[in-house]
Amino acid sequence: MAGHSQFKNIMHRKGAQDARRARQFAKLIREITVAARTGLPDPAANPRLRAAVLAANRANMPKDTVERAIKKATGAGQGEEYAEVRYEGYGPHGVAVIVEALTDNRNRTAGDVRAAFSKHGGALGETNSVSFLFRRLGVVRYPAAAASADAMLEAAIEAGADDVESSESGHEITTAVESFFAVRDALEARFGAPEEAKLDWWPTTETALDESQASAVMKLIEALDENDDVQNVYANFSVSEAVMERLSA
Repeated sequence: MAGHSQFKNIMHRKGAQDARRARQFAKLIREITVAARTGLPDPAANPRLRAAVLAANRANMPKDTVERAIKKATGAGQGEEYAEVRYEGYGPHGVAVIVEALTDNRNRTAGDVRAAFSKHGGALGETNSVSFLFRRLGVVRYPAAAASADAMLEAAIEAGADDVESSESGHEITTAVESFFAVRDALEARFGAPEEAKLDWWPTTETALDESQASAVMKLIEALDENDDVQNVYANFSVSEAVMERLSA
């Protein structure tokens, strides 16, 4: 878990520093589109859409932009049709990588992802070639001010969560996939909307990297993240706090 959190922290800090707002909005709109089409267009009645809208709000996407995306998605015959695809492979130094994408052209996306792996010292594999090295979990995150560690732990246990990690940076609640929406809704009713609530891939084993090795892996991850079709990238490496700080600079 530590490695996963470190990786997330690196990506979050770099995302805050880089000029990627437009690309981030485009990806959020794509997720809203798919969520609205796979269920009801009402976030209150569609858990996936509610999570997508929450992510859009967290990214400071204007409310009217979110509403237009939902309206366009539910219009008959309007907009692109996106397919959900997952790619798996190995990056530099044997790091396992999972890539989730929403695409309107599978051939284009597969070619782009394969090229990114090849260019940055990795190799794209077959489906399920590395997913056995990860667990699929629901994750709900709250700021530290939302509740005390004891209160959050008590509420999470009552809601059916598997684990809670609380620190100065916030609360991270993990749950089985089948319990995710129930846990998230129970916590939201008690503490308000979370900072983030999503399904994640968490590594069961991690590859420890030094700064040079981590930098090489991050180049691959950044190249994948810059692809408009790619929604999420997960990797099973860990780095020290000192290396993390230097990579985040």
